Amino acid sequence: MRLTTKQRAAIETVNGHLGIVACAGSGKTEVIAQRVVNLLRQPGVEPRNIVAFTFTERAAAELKQRIFSRVREQLGDVRGLAELFVGTMHGYALNLLQSHVPETFKCTVLSEVQSRVLIDRNSKSSGLTNTYIRSTGKPPRKMKRYRESRLYQRAMDLMREDHVDIDQLPADVVDGLNAYRMLLRRHHYLDYTEIIRLTADLLLPPSSTAATAAAPVVNLRDHVRETVQHVVVDEYQDTNPVQEQMIKGLTQFGANLCVVGDDDQTIYQWRGSAVSNILTFASRYTGAKIVDLNENFRSSPAVVDLARQVVERIDPSHRLTKSMTASGHQRYDRGDLLALAFKSPQEEAAGICDRIEWMLGLPFIDRPGGEPRGLTYSDFSVLFRSVAKDADALVAEMRARGIPYIIKGLHRLFETPEVKAAKSCFDYIADTVDSSAVIAAWLDAQLGLREEDLRRGIKILDDARGWTQGTPWDTYTIQGIYQRFLGEIGLREDHLEASIGPQRSELAFYNLGRFSTAIGDYERIHFLSSPPDRFTTFAKWLEYQAGYYYEESDADDGYAQPEAVTIATVHQAKGMQWPAVFIPCMRSNRFPSKKHGGLNVFHVVPQAAVSDADRYRGSEEDERRLFYVAATRAQKYLTLSFSPGTSQLYRKESKFFVEATRNTYVMTKAPTVPDESTLNRIEPTPAGSKPDIVFSFSELKYLFECPYQFKLRFLYGFDSPLQKELGYGKSLHDVMAEVHKRAVKGDIVNDTEVEGLVDRHLHAPFAPDPLKQKLRLAAIRTVRRYLTENRSRLPWTEHSELPVEVHLTPGVAVAGRIDLIRRLDTGEQSIVDYKSDERAHAEEVTRDQLHIYVAGYEELSGNRADVVEILNLDERSRSVREPVDDVLMKDIADKIAEAGDRIRRNDMPRKTTWCDTCATCDFSSICRDRPTSP
Repeated sequence: MRLTTKQRAAIETVNGHLGIVACAGSGKTEVIAQRVVNLLRQPGVEPRNIVAFTFTERAAAELKQRIFSRVREQLGDVRGLAELFVGTMHGYALNLLQSHVPETFKCTVLSEVQSRVLIDRNSKSSGLTNTYIRSTGKPPRKMKRYRESRLYQRAMDLMREDHVDIDQLPADVVDGLNAYRMLLRRHHYLDYTEIIRLTADLLLPPSSTAATAAAPVVNLRDHVRETVQHVVVDEYQDTNPVQEQMIKGLTQFGANLCVVGDDDQTIYQWRGSAVSNILTFASRYTGAKIVDLNENFRSSPAVVDLARQVVERIDPSHRLTKSMTASGHQRYDRGDLLALAFKSPQEEAAGICDRIEWMLGLPFIDRPGGEPRGLTYSDFSVLFRSVAKDADALVAEMRARGIPYIIKGLHRLFETPEVKAAKSCFDYIADTVDSSAVIAAWLDAQLGLREEDLRRGIKILDDARGWTQGTPWDTYTIQGIYQRFLGEIGLREDHLEASIGPQRSELAFYNLGRFSTAIGDYERIHFLSSPPDRFTTFAKWLEYQAGYYYEESDADDGYAQPEAVTIATVHQAKGMQWPAVFIPCMRSNRFPSKKHGGLNVFHVVPQAAVSDADRYRGSEEDERRLFYVAATRAQKYLTLSFSPGTSQLYRKESKFFVEATRNTYVMTKAPTVPDESTLNRIEPTPAGSKPDIVFSFSELKYLFECPYQFKLRFLYGFDSPLQKELGYGKSLHDVMAEVHKRAVKGDIVNDTEVEGLVDRHLHAPFAPDPLKQKLRLAAIRTVRRYLTENRSRLPWTEHSELPVEVHLTPGVAVAGRIDLIRRLDTGEQSIVDYKSDERAHAEEVTRDQLHIYVAGYEELSGNRADVVEILNLDERSRSVREPVDDVLMKDIADKIAEAGDRIRRNDMPRKTTWCDTCATCDFSSICRDRPTSP
C-alpha cells in the first residue's frame, strides 16, 4: 500500500502522545500496524511493551494479523510478538486481574444478557426490587422484576462507568449498587463493567495518607510500570469515563499514548461514551501531536460527498475541524445513489427487494486493479435505525420471495419459523400447548419434516415433562432435551439440504444454532433450579422476555456468515462495509430519532449526580454522526428510502432524507432499467478476499477432531449441554498454574498450603453442594499427589501459562498459552500440557497441539524444545512423554493452512463414518444416527 504524507507522519511519530483523527475508510488499520512496526525499531522497545486496544475482537484479529505481516515484511523474525497485546480493553483488564488479583482467579465473565438473567433470577438480592423509580409528580415506587431489569442494569453500569457524585444518590440506589456488586462476588461473576471498574481503581495511585497497598495492587501497578511503554487506543471517540481512567492508569508511569478515532463516528453516547474525550485530547495530554487522516479509500466520491454534507451541519464548536475527501478506486455512475419515497412500508420493502434482485450479478471491483466479480446476496446490507420497530415489512417480503437474509444479533431470531417451532417444544413441556401445536409449528417451518418423525420427537419432550424427584438434574438440561429432540426428528443439515436446498438449510441451522446460544445464556444462570422450574420459567422467558433481552445485541456471528443479505441496525454495522447499502424508513422522529419519553436511567439515578448527563438522552448531532456511519458503510451503491409509518409521529420524511435529495449525486427516481445486454452481468460470486483467521488452541483442537463439530459449535453457535462437574478440570489447571508461577520465583508450595490453593481456585458453578465438597476433596488429593511426585522438579520450572502465537501459514494464526515449560532430569527442555478427564481430548489431537506449542515457543524465544509431555492429573490415566517430531512439525503447518482454507471455503465435513470422536461428541445427535449394537 502506498502511504499518503499524513499517514506517514502518523507512522513516524513515536515519541510523545499522538492523536490520529481518522475519517471513515481512511486506512487506519494499516497506519496503526505500520506505526507498531516503527515502535519496534526504537531502542529498548520490545513487543511486550506495547498494548493496542480495539473496539471488537473482530477488529483485533484484523489488526493483529496486519501487524504480524508488516513486522515480518519489514523487520524479519522478531522474537516475543505473542506478548504484544492486541485486543479489547475488557480482555486486557481481565488478564491483568486474573494474573494479579486472587479474588478474581475463579471468576466467570457474564455477557450483558446473562447479567440481566442473573438480576431477574435474584431480583431481591441483586437490589432490583428494593430500588425505587422516582418520577415527577408521582410517589416513588419499587422497580419491577423482568419489566425493569434492563433499566436497573443500565443504572448499575452508569454508576460504575461515569463520574457520579455518590453524595447525591438516594440511599436505596447506593444500597442497590452495593447489593449487585456483592451478588457478583458471591457467585464469582464479573460483568464487563466490573472488569474495567476494578482494573481502573486498582491502577489509581495510592493516596499519601492511605495504608500500605495490598500485594495484588502493588503487583498489578508494578507490572504496568515495568512493561507498558506504548498504549494505542482505537475508536477512542467511543470510550467512556472509566475507560479513560484505565487509560490514564496505564500511562501514568510515562508510557506514550496514541489514540485513533473520529468524533464524527461517536455513536454510543447514549450508553455513556464521551465524545469530549477525543475533542479535548490535545488539551488534556501535554505536548500531544494531532494528525488528520481525511482521505476515504473505501467509498465513491458520491457516497463521501453525501456523508460529509450531513455531518458538517454539526455545530463547529462540537466537532474537530476536518473535511473528508474521496481517494479510492470506486467510481460514481448515475443511479448509484438514490433517495426514493414510497406510499407504504410494504411498497418500500418491495422496492428494496426489486433492487437487490436486479443488482445481482452486476460487475463490482473490490480493490484497485482487481478483476470484477458479480454481486451476490452477501454484498447487500439493509441498515435500520431500529430493526425491532421497522423491519417487519422487509422481512416478510424477503421471506415471500425466498431472498436469503440474516438479522444481526438475536432479537429477531425468535420470530424465524424454525425458532418459533423450537420454542413450541418448551411450551409443550410447560404444558401450555398440546403435541398437535408442536407438530404444526415444525410443519409450518417448511423444513421437509414428516409428521411421523415429529411424533418420535414428542417422546423426548415427554421425558422432560416426566422428571421425578431423585432423578439427576443434569440429565434433563434444556440444552440436552433440545438437541435430543432435533436428533430424534432427523433434523440434520444433510437431510435439509436434500429437501429444501443448501441455502435455506444453512440459514435454518444458523438460526437453530443461535437459539442454542440463547438457551446457554439462560441455563448458565438457572442450572441449579429443579428441572420443572427450569423448563417452566424458560418457556415464560421465551414468550415474554427473550426478544427484549437481545434487542441491542451486536454479538459477533463467528468465523463466517451465510450467503445472505445482512439486516442490521446502524450501530451493529460499525466497522463493516458492503458494496451496496440500503437505509430505509427515513422518517421524521425515527432517523433522526426523537428524544423518547417514558422511563429512563435518570428515573433511578438523579441527573444532577452525573457529569454531562444530557449526552445519555441523545441529540440531533448524535443522529447526524449515526447517519454518517451508516452512509460510509457503502462502497458504491447507497439507497435511502422513505415510507410513512403507521403513527402520526412518523408520517413525514426525515430531514436527513430531505437534505440528501439536495445533493446533486442523488437521484430521486430510479433510473430506467437499461438494455440488459449493456450491463455485462457476471456470475454472482462472494468476495474472494481471504479473511485473516485467528484460532485459539481449544478451537483448533475441535477443528482437528472433527471439522463439522467445529462448524456446529463456532459458526452456527450450538452450545454443549451443561454438566454439573463443569469447571473442575479448569480449576485444577489454575492451581497448577499458580504452583509453577510461584516456583519460577523460587517460592515452592508446601503441603500446608494445598487446601488454601484449592479453595482459591476451585469453581464448579453447576455442582450442588454435596458434589462441590466431593470435588474439593478430590482436588486436594490430586494436588498433594502431584506435589509429592514433582516437588523436586518444581525448581526446574522455566515458564507457566506462557502466551504464544503461531504463524505457520499466511493469514492464519493460532494463539494460546502453554501450561508449563520445564527442564527434565536429562537437562532437556519439555513443553507440558495438563490433562484431566474433563479437559481430555484424543491423544493424537493433543500431540498435534503440543507440537503447535513447540512452534509457538520457538517463534517467541528462538529456542526449540526437546520433549513434549501430556501430564495427566487423573491417577487412573497414564501420562505421555515423547521427543519432538520434526516430521509432525511440518505436517502441523500443512494442517493449519488447510484448516484456515476450509473455513474460508465453508467446507467442514463430518466424519465419513461413526468413530470414537462421534461417540463422545456433544453434537452427535444432530449430525448422524448412532449405530445400533449388533
